[in-house]
This record gives sequence, structure tokens and C-alpha cells, in this order.
Amino acid sequence: MINYNTKDWIVNIFVFKKADTLRQLLPAILLVCVYSGAIVYLETTFFNFPESSPIRHFGVLQTLLGFVISMLLVFRTNTAYDRWWEGRKLWGALVNNSRNLAVKMNAMLPGNDTKNRQFFVTIIPMFAVALQQHLQSQTVQFELDSEPHPEIKEIDNTKHVPNQIASLMATKINLLYKEGIITGDQLITINPELQSFLDICGACERIKNTPIPYSYSVFIKKFIFVYTVTLPIGLSFSLHYLLIPIVALVFYVLASLEMIAEEIEDPFGADANDLPMSKIGENIGKNVKDILR
Repeated sequence: MINYNTKDWIVNIFVFKKADTLRQLLPAILLVCVYSGAIVYLETTFFNFPESSPIRHFGVLQTLLGFVISMLLVFRTNTAYDRWWEGRKLWGALVNNSRNLAVKMNAMLPGNDTKNRQFFVTIIPMFAVALQQHLQSQTVQFELDSEPHPEIKEIDNTKHVPNQIASLMATKINLLYKEGIITGDQLITINPELQSFLDICGACERIKNTPIPYSYSVFIKKFIFVYTVTLPIGLSFSLHYLLIPIVALVFYVLASLEMIAEEIEDPFGADANDLPMSKIGENIGKNVKDILR
């Protein structure tokens, strides 16, 4: 995720980062400029349509279509941002629940119980790492000590790893209860945090596995293409070659909005504007370590 100062207008306006849509759209913008220039030449010089020609009044249709496409893009970007913001709230909840579980285990475990404390120092941040890798469909690998918790190495990376880690936490806490280290009342107070891990995982999977419907996304792209292609037809008679930068600007704005929506509708990817899950996972690890040690 890109970190930036919102108050630094000069940098934000004139510095083009890798994720900036202008860099990605530049070839298409140049092609639109060439196309617009060709339309202006053909209509004003080559064909020279008379004043009574319907082509000269084609701009009225563009006015109507402009309102429709603006409404579609507003809905598109709002829907994509809602998905991004929901993902951020879920990972924020994961941070809070990880800290809460660590605080409760710190209060319940004896101060000299190094083995069990180390288990939770390892396993709680591991869930965040596993969830990130799971959402990005990558193989999960952990750097773990062979002692004192060799049971953690039984994780099967070919299966649902977050489920296995949550199961390990639940099994360990149940074992602590059977050994008399924690009481039944304490076991009940820990349950909400344990349940929240897989609740968060399921909510993230819902966002990941249900993108914007294909037909809707494709329709907007086709609409932008048709609108841009037909825009010079009726305006070339009044704007002449000044139409070239205008059409390029309109295409840049419309296409950029669609590209931004495409990028943020899946907040769990590796794009520049996706959620900083690695950083969040690192912070969870630091917080849990500080609490339990």
C-alpha cells in the first residue's frame, strides 16, 4: 500500500508513481489522440458535411450518454471502495482480537509458564500470516523452532491453513483447561476471540470469492469505449483540433475511474493500493510478543 502525505499537493500532482493510471493508460491515450485527429480531419476537411447534416448534431446524444455513464461509474467506484473498506475493517478487527486474546492469555497463564506463553507468541501472529497467504493463494511456510512446539509443524499446506491454525489454538486452550491451568469461566471468556478468527477469515473469503459480476464490469468497459469513440463525431465541427486534448482528457478520467475500481475491489491482492496485510501481520506479531513476554 502506498504511504503518502495528503497535504503535499505538489508531490501528489506532479509525481507519477507506478500505480498511477496515467502511466498505464498512456499508450491508449495516444491512440485516442490519433483517432480524434483523424475524425476531425475527415469530417471538417475530407467530407465537409453541410449544416443540415445529422452528423453535426450528434453531440446531443453524447450529452445524454455522459449523464448515464457518470452514474454508472459513481456506483462502480462506491461499490469497489465499500469492498476495500470492509476488508480493512476485517483486518482491523483481526488486530484487536489478536491483542485481546494475548492480553487474556497473559492474565491467565502463570508468569513462569514460558512454554505456553511462547506457543501463543508464535500461533497468534501465524494466523494473520496464514490468512494473507490464503487470500493471495500462495503456499504458507513458517519459520518455527523445533522446540517447544513441534505439533505446529503438522500443518498441511495443501489444505485450509487458517482452519488448521485456529484448530491448533482451540486444541491448546482446551488442553490448558484439562490440565487445570485455566478455569471453565476463563475458557468461556476466551471463546469470542477464538471464534472471531474464522469469522474474519470467512468474511474475507466472501469478498475475495465474489467479485463484481462479470457482465456489469464488461458493460462499463464497453460503454466507455463506445462513448470515447463516438465523442469526436459531433464535436469536431465546433472544436476542430482542440477536440484532441479534450477527448484524451475525457478518456483518461473515465478509464482511470474504472481501473481504480478494478484494483480496489479486491483488497487482498498485491497491488500498490491493496491492504498492507504484511505490515498488519508484523504489527500483530510485535504486539503479541510485547504482551506475552
